[in-house]
Amino acid sequence: MSRSAFEPTLANFSNPFLRYFTATRPAFLVATLAACLLGQTGAIYSGIQIQPLTAALTVLLALTVHAGVNVINDYFDALNGTDAANTERLYPFTGGSRFIQNGILTPKQIAHFGYLLLGITTVGGLWLSWQVGSGLLLVGAAGTFLGWAYSAVPLRLNSRGLGELCVLLGFLAIVVGSDYVQRQAFSFQPYIVGMPYALLVTSLLYINQFPDRNADTMAGKRNLVVRLPSASAVWGYLLLIGAAMIWLVAMVQLGKLPVLALLSALPLVFSLCAFWVLRQFFAQPAQLLPAIKWTLASMLSHALLLVIILLWKSQ
Repeated sequence: MSRSAFEPTLANFSNPFLRYFTATRPAFLVATLAACLLGQTGAIYSGIQIQPLTAALTVLLALTVHAGVNVINDYFDALNGTDAANTERLYPFTGGSRFIQNGILTPKQIAHFGYLLLGITTVGGLWLSWQVGSGLLLVGAAGTFLGWAYSAVPLRLNSRGLGELCVLLGFLAIVVGSDYVQRQAFSFQPYIVGMPYALLVTSLLYINQFPDRNADTMAGKRNLVVRLPSASAVWGYLLLIGAAMIWLVAMVQLGKLPVLALLSALPLVFSLCAFWVLRQFFAQPAQLLPAIKWTLASMLSHALLLVIILLWKSQ
């Protein structure tokens, strides 16, 4: 696949600030924003009074660490050749930001920027931990480490078939950390509200790996989609969606969530549509764009509905 007309070029980014900002793939940071809102809304639902300043700072730091992880991932995927070899990419969803491959930033600039973002997050996280409790240090350190280790050498966890677990735990950590900042203690509540969303985010990573499969194979990235026969790997997507549904229903049955929370499962219909497309076209990457978009719509719509329902039931 030749370079898409929608891919970034140096001519489009004469402004240095815009160049670096766009390199973070800001449109996809909404996934972290949704995780923060779920954590904070779960705290409200359990009777916690939200502190606006620390809530806003939590969101800002979470977005910054996600941005740093995106940039670091681009750097290491450039080093191992994955993105350069990816001729079947579906930009902007797969194949990286293309900032290195299209000559907008050098690998060294990308690496320095990524580590700068992680450093800023570390300083901010230390201050916030001093304000709300040392437990946040554990959550923040774990989440940042997972984001870095996902693609960074020598760990390269995604290449070892652990990428899905990294994403699941990483987004759960965002929900848990957002709750902890307000509650100033650990609770099971963020797992109750956050697990279905974390599973749906993981399903987005999972389906994105199908268009990248050939490039990942050539680069030695042995993620689950590469390790499994393609026809079998598609069922992993359905497993993630099913697990999200089962968790949500179980929490309602146990009285941990209101019955109305079941409405937040309605967007999973989008995921089922995505599975139907994936089942048909797993070997034809160019046909998977609607499935990726439906997966994204499913996870964000679920989070939005659950946030609205919990806020309404908290009144």
